[in-house]
Amino acid sequence: MITDNLPKPYETFMQRFPNVWKAYNEMGQAAHAEGPLDQKARELVKLAIAVSARYEGAVHSATRKALAAGATPEEIYQVLLLALPTVGFPTTVAAMTWVDDILENAKLARQWP
Repeated sequence: MITDNLPKPYETFMQRFPNVWKAYNEMGQAAHAEGPLDQKARELVKLAIAVSARYEGAVHSATRKALAAGATPEEIYQVLLLALPTVGFPTTVAAMTWVDDILENAKLARQWP
């Protein structure tokens, strides 16, 4: 069950509705287990989905999970660049700031000229 380092609202939801949280978590685990993608690829896909939805918290979470699965900052930035033609410049730049929040915290942010 995914319960490490959850934001306070998630913890509150989990405490108030444990059966719903359990079912939701199990669905996520089943989706991850289905199919041939490895953990890193799955986390990069989840990052792309979070970027396109403009969900700051999900971009933060997906970036942390992608790093934990072995993704490099360059691979993470490529996800942002691949999103650009589909989601547009403003969304991509916003998502870049959210990714940078995590990479800077991990001291992995790319230094631009």
